[in-house]
Amino acid sequence: MKHEGITLSRIRGALCTAVMLTALADGGSAALAQGGDWYPSPWGPEDERGAANRLTPAKVLEAKNLIERGQVYQLGRVYQPDMPFFGERSYEMRILEVGPLAKNQLRAHEGYFSGELDQVGTQFDALGHIGIGDRFFNGYHHSDLGDEHGLAHLGVEHVGPIVSRGVLIDVAGYKGLDRLEAGYEITVADLKGALERQGTEINEGDAVLIHTGWGSHWAMDNAKYYGAGPGIGLEAAQFLVDEKIVVVGSDNAGVEVVPNPDPSLVFPVHQLFLAQNGIYLLESIITEELAQDGAYEFAFIFAPLRLKGASGSPGNPIAIH
Repeated sequence: MKHEGITLSRIRGALCTAVMLTALADGGSAALAQGGDWYPSPWGPEDERGAANRLTPAKVLEAKNLIERGQVYQLGRVYQPDMPFFGERSYEMRILEVGPLAKNQLRAHEGYFSGELDQVGTQFDALGHIGIGDRFFNGYHHSDLGDEHGLAHLGVEHVGPIVSRGVLIDVAGYKGLDRLEAGYEITVADLKGALERQGTEINEGDAVLIHTGWGSHWAMDNAKYYGAGPGIGLEAAQFLVDEKIVVVGSDNAGVEVVPNPDPSLVFPVHQLFLAQNGIYLLESIITEELAQDGAYEFAFIFAPLRLKGASGSPGNPIAIH
C-alpha cells in the first residue's frame, strides 16, 4: 500500500523502531524511570510548556543586548532528499505546476510534502517525543497522549516562540580538534573547560548549543553521520539541567553520545531533558560558523511550527551576534 509517497512498510518500520527504543530505554534505565519526584512539573500539574516557562521578557531583553555586529547565522540545514535520515524516516517533495490561467497568464508552483515532517533534518524535539516507560513530561500517561492522528497533550504547538540568550560551547575547539571522535562522551569537565576558555557562563533560561564538529559529515557521509557519534553523556546533561536552561542543541544527530557507554541504555539523555525536566532538544544544527567566528554569546531565535499534536518541528533557528 502506498499513499503520497509514504509506504505502509515505512510507517510500520518507524513504529517498530519507536517501540523498540521505548522498551530498551524503559528496561535499561531503571534509575531514570524510578528516579523519584520528577512530576508534577514545577510549573503546575497541567503544564505542557516545560522549560519554555523560563522565557521571560527579561530574557528577551537580555538577548537583544547581545547583538553587537548585526551578523545573522542560519543554524538550520537545508531539507533535501539526500540528507541523512535516522532509520526509516523519509522526506519527499513534489511540485505541482498550475497554469497558465486567465488573460494575464498566471502560472504558479505548489509544493506537496510527504515524510516525517517533525523528525527529519534540523529537528526540534517537543515534550511528547520521548518518555520513560508509561510516563512523559509532567507525568502524562502515554494512553492519554492521543493516537496516530496527533498528540492530545505535549504537542509542539504548546511551546511558543523561543527568544533568549544563546551560548555556544565549542567543545571541539577546547579539545584542539576539528571534530570529536565517534562515540566520544562529552563530560562535565569538557563543558566547564570550554566555557572557561571562552570566558562564557550559562544563565537560567539560556539556549545552549554544543559544537562537536560532527556536522562536517552532513550530506558528505550520511552513514557515518547517523552512526556512532560524539555527544554529551548523562553527567554533562545533568550539569546543563542544573543550570536551568530551556533548550540544548548540537551539530550532531542526537545531541547525546551514541551509542551510550552503558550498553543497557538507549537515548537516556533525551529522557532526562524532555521527560524529566521539560528541556527541549535541537538536533542537526549548524554550529561551524559560530565556532569559527568565536561568537559564543548571541540572541537566539526559534519559532517551532504550530503543528497541532506533532512530536517536534522542522525549522531554521537563527543566532544574531
